Amino acid sequence: MTVIALIVAAGRGVRAGEGLPKQYRPLAGRTVLERTLTAFLAHPGIDRVVVVISPADKRLYDDTVRMIPHEIAGKLAQPVAGGETRQQSVRNGLEALPSLNATIVLVHDAARPFADAALIDRAIEAAAKFGAAVPGVAVTDTIKVVGAEEEVVATPDRASLRAIQTPQAFQFAPLLDAHRKALESDALTFTDDGGLMEWAGYPVHVFEGDSLNVKLTSSNDFAEAERRLKGEPMTYLTKLGTGFDVHIFGEGDHVWLGGIKVPHSRGVVAHSDGDVILHALTDAILGALADGDIGVHFPPSDPQWKGASSDRFLADAVTRVRRRGGIVDHLDATLLCEAPRLGPHREAMRRRIAEIAGIGIDSVSLKATTTEKLGFTGRGEGIAAQAAATIRLPKESAP
Repeated sequence: MTVIALIVAAGRGVRAGEGLPKQYRPLAGRTVLERTLTAFLAHPGIDRVVVVISPADKRLYDDTVRMIPHEIAGKLAQPVAGGETRQQSVRNGLEALPSLNATIVLVHDAARPFADAALIDRAIEAAAKFGAAVPGVAVTDTIKVVGAEEEVVATPDRASLRAIQTPQAFQFAPLLDAHRKALESDALTFTDDGGLMEWAGYPVHVFEGDSLNVKLTSSNDFAEAERRLKGEPMTYLTKLGTGFDVHIFGEGDHVWLGGIKVPHSRGVVAHSDGDVILHALTDAILGALADGDIGVHFPPSDPQWKGASSDRFLADAVTRVRRRGGIVDHLDATLLCEAPRLGPHREAMRRRIAEIAGIGIDSVSLKATTTEKLGFTGRGEGIAAQAAATIRLPKESAP
């Protein structure tokens, strides 16, 4: 059995910012590609390593290879020129492998420099046992399937979901055959080889991945990887934001509050569904991010938000936190009105808000108060909510 590691390093890494392609960027004194190659070259179960590169990066590749220890560098074959897409690059690499008598091939992204020996062991074992296998880690966030208008159409059970990584492991001949069939049929572009093998009709199994086997995509990923390699803990800054929303009552037989449809003698006048609790929470998170308000990101002048479900606004604000490597710690909202009463619906609202934000229900607080018959809420003319959000942001990304 001859095991070949095929390292895909032809991409440009534009999401990581300007400068060198990310696989050639320094990471704690060594390039990302050098770290990735060393992991596979040093593994006793790997017979040869082939790297797919952009011809424009040949000098950068040669400089990287010179840094690899001599005792393992002998496993490194000549590089292969990549294509315009990842799929084309992998196929180019596979076409170069018959001369190496490949039996099993592990396809790995160059931008994952933390693949350890145990993960590589599992990949080789899975390929030998199943023929096609991919590493996966359990999903901790709630996942939503959305439609053409960004509306939620399904919420899959996350217990059955896995986030797929590399190295993906295959018997060589079937993988090459699948890539050739995809080329002949002008099939859709696949983002990973497991998906291509599924399309070709091969059963693909999932083996245990590694949560530390992260792919370096953004500048925040590089900063966190530097800290990890230097043994430095992540430093967070706590940010607090507040939000407020109000809507006048109008015709209708219900109001939306905290993502729940609540029966009421009147509705609200609003461009969207008028959920004052979710609107206030959205503004609170955006305030903690110093990223404008709900009207900036979802302007009422835009017809696409007419009647929109407000869970989309809150989910978007939470996504903005996570894109910056942040954490939503706590959400707190207070409803101000004479009616309807919050109490009968409080727990359902808390559960719904927790689901939308992808946090625990113990991190969601809801309260209600009247204004003792004072003001527009006291006179029953409208409904209001105020909110606070506590988040943590990595120090480097905090404004």
